[in-house]
Amino acid sequence: MGFKRKSIFGLCSFLFIFFFGSEVTYAYIGPGAGFAFLTSFLVMFVTILVTIFIIVLWPIFFLSRLFLRKKVPGKREVDRVVIMGLDGLDPILTEKFMEEGKLPHLSRLREKGSYMPLQTTYPAMSPVAWSSFITGVKPGRHNIFDFLKRDLATYMPELSSSEVKSSQKNIPLGRFLIPLGKPTIKSLRKSKPFWKILGEYGIFSSIIRVPITFPPEKFFGVLLSGMCTPDLKGSQGTFSFYTTSKDNTGEHTGGVRIPVTIEGYKIHSYIEGPENSLSSKGEKLRVPFSVTIDAGQQGAEIKVCAQTLRLKKGDYSTWVTLTFRTGLGLKVRGICRFYITQITPDFGLYVSPINIDPEKPALPISYPFIYSVYLSKLIGKYATLGLAEDTWALNEGIIDEGAFLQQCYLIQEEREKMFFSSLEKAKKGLCVCVFDFTDRIQHMFFRYLVDGHPANNRKDQEQYRDVIEDLYRRSDGLVGRVMEKIDNNTMFIVMSDHGFQPFTRGVNLNSWLYRNGYLALQDGIESGEYFRGVDWERTKAYTFGLGGLYINQRGREGKGIVQPGRETQQLKEELIQKLCGLKDGENGEVAIKELYDTATLYSGPYLDNAPDLIVGFNKGYRTSWDAAVGRVNSSIFEDNTKRWSGDHCIDPGFVPGVFFSNRTLEAKGASIIDIAPTVLKLFGIEKPAYMEGKPLA
Repeated sequence: MGFKRKSIFGLCSFLFIFFFGSEVTYAYIGPGAGFAFLTSFLVMFVTILVTIFIIVLWPIFFLSRLFLRKKVPGKREVDRVVIMGLDGLDPILTEKFMEEGKLPHLSRLREKGSYMPLQTTYPAMSPVAWSSFITGVKPGRHNIFDFLKRDLATYMPELSSSEVKSSQKNIPLGRFLIPLGKPTIKSLRKSKPFWKILGEYGIFSSIIRVPITFPPEKFFGVLLSGMCTPDLKGSQGTFSFYTTSKDNTGEHTGGVRIPVTIEGYKIHSYIEGPENSLSSKGEKLRVPFSVTIDAGQQGAEIKVCAQTLRLKKGDYSTWVTLTFRTGLGLKVRGICRFYITQITPDFGLYVSPINIDPEKPALPISYPFIYSVYLSKLIGKYATLGLAEDTWALNEGIIDEGAFLQQCYLIQEEREKMFFSSLEKAKKGLCVCVFDFTDRIQHMFFRYLVDGHPANNRKDQEQYRDVIEDLYRRSDGLVGRVMEKIDNNTMFIVMSDHGFQPFTRGVNLNSWLYRNGYLALQDGIESGEYFRGVDWERTKAYTFGLGGLYINQRGREGKGIVQPGRETQQLKEELIQKLCGLKDGENGEVAIKELYDTATLYSGPYLDNAPDLIVGFNKGYRTSWDAAVGRVNSSIFEDNTKRWSGDHCIDPGFVPGVFFSNRTLEAKGASIIDIAPTVLKLFGIEKPAYMEGKPLA
């Protein structure tokens, strides 16, 4: 019976994926966006109706697709292309470990095929670089320049990759607000993904967790969204920490600490979910839970949403389903993991960010929408949050290094199951999967490679010294297992979007701009987050995000004062002259290697959205934590003492990615924008004229 049910579900999914092209209304949960509910029952009911419709009319669908499909103009060199993305894999470390004989599979790829460093983007950030991978163009043509962009009217931060607008019309009904329209979600990444071009020629693609694919786009294939997919609260990841300790209660970066008390070995509390925008009061949805502590067994029993978990200290729970009820018979589901950090003398319980439930998704995380459900039926519940590895929980000391690694490898195991399933099913066409653990672990453990790193002060320096080497060995082992699935008619590519360097010192350019008369404050010598207290009517320039410097330009910024044209250009040249070669007064090191005028780096319709200047930091330096959130403080330079001790938001020349393939390619100076036209050529398709990359010969 179970087999029959799965077979029917698989048939529905298969038919839906191959033939159904209509848009579906989804729920969205996000800051200020509210809900537009489509319950799981309705999703499945609609899917069944559509499937019946497809079965009846499938000959028409088949013939129309056959008729509309373009003919491949050139010679097809391969049946399949498999691309394995290892985010952040660094060429210097890769070459070191290969020479030491620790990466046999990558070494074999280098010997029998190709290996080269891969030029990254300006700036060297994952959302920017992967957007260039997807489209074959530079940022001026795909519109992604950082993780964040600023609202030009208010100078406040917004996510750069997607935009959400809620229904503007509502009908009050008692204590409820009934939306008359649905929220809209649109991608801010422009230009066309190369797999969409493949689909126009009838070539099927399977795309798993590639960054900047939320919200998913319609194309001939299946896709599960990656980096920048939000959690159920609409954030990029908000953890909760429940503790009986009276110290440091309140907000944390990336999460919240909630005080609890023990009464007779029991704790009663709640998990906070998204805002209930069906409510006229807009209160947060909550689900209650209880904990019964068993100190003798160093564990506890947790009851939540009719589920009972028995959990030992130091072990993660499986994914737990949380059901939030909004009223009017509607509900929304998410999933999370529990982790007990401490039993005595104080109790501590970490709850991961609440991920969208892939089995009953509250917003579109896959194309077609049924694909996330299919994967959940295939491998079980899995992480859907774009930044699923909780770096902030480790940074804030909520979980330790061991717990973080355990979390990373649990997520990695899920990703591998998806990837190998896709490899088995997709014998032709394109298969792409990006693995994030290489990036997240290097960010948090790079201090172990650097003697004297400020983040090592009063922290363990030995227990995890080999973590990054082990990470590269694991990655190599994964490459080896994939190579076993590759035949002679498959092009296999292993690549990364950027490399890594230590992050030892932070630079607050807002503080430098203030001290040098380019930025003004209303009062005092410091500002709050996101420029609270900045006097815009006397400010000429400011920095925001992880690498951009902006001119406060009249007619563009809400309170701009610098005239566009000649005055703006003169100010840019003045800042370049003063900041290039900027030295750290504490140690005499050059902190800024170069400033790049984006008008000379990019071309394209979205150039006006770019930072005016991109800061090329020297090795060891990066935008400080305060500068990244628009704060002016008393220091231009400061030690980076956080566990986030490695980074790549520096001069792109210092952090190229890697490129391996199982076929010989000649391409000096290969760039990440070259991958898309290379894949098109392998399938016999000429690159579009707008693509700035070139096929690797």
